Amino acid sequence: MSFSKVIIYTDGACSGNPGPGGWGVLLQFNNISKELYGYELETTNNRMEIQAAIEGLLALKRRCQVEIHTDSKYLQLGITEWIPGWIRNNWRKSNNKEVKNVDLWQKLYSEASKHDIMWSWVRGHADSIGNNIADRLAVKGKATAIELSKCRS
Repeated sequence: MSFSKVIIYTDGACSGNPGPGGWGVLLQFNNISKELYGYELETTNNRMEIQAAIEGLLALKRRCQVEIHTDSKYLQLGITEWIPGWIRNNWRKSNNKEVKNVDLWQKLYSEASKHDIMWSWVRGHADSIGNNIADRLAVKGKATAIELSKCRS
């Protein structure tokens, strides 16, 4: 069976760590592009990186072949290399400490299992047009969070 091929670029941004943050996603299918972004009022950059990947996958309506490009080694290595050990160890690292962001890793693992995914690391703020768009969207989400957090002060 052949699946649709979708290319996804993801990025996260945060002002302070923790602080207001945003995530951005660029989805590309054939000649169609879709941009998504969102925010959290109190988060970390790593959480926004994972959330971006989750949101990109949630946007897919059926099983696809997916290329996900991220400038986060934490995201790329976490989902491709570290997660099998975390699962084996009941979401604990080799030092027996609990995996950080376990709620998002579990959600990402669940969503990723619905697709055939190739994870790719790209250098941030470099020559990748898709990554630069995802970064712009994440910054837009972060700006929204900053403005909303001012309203709560």
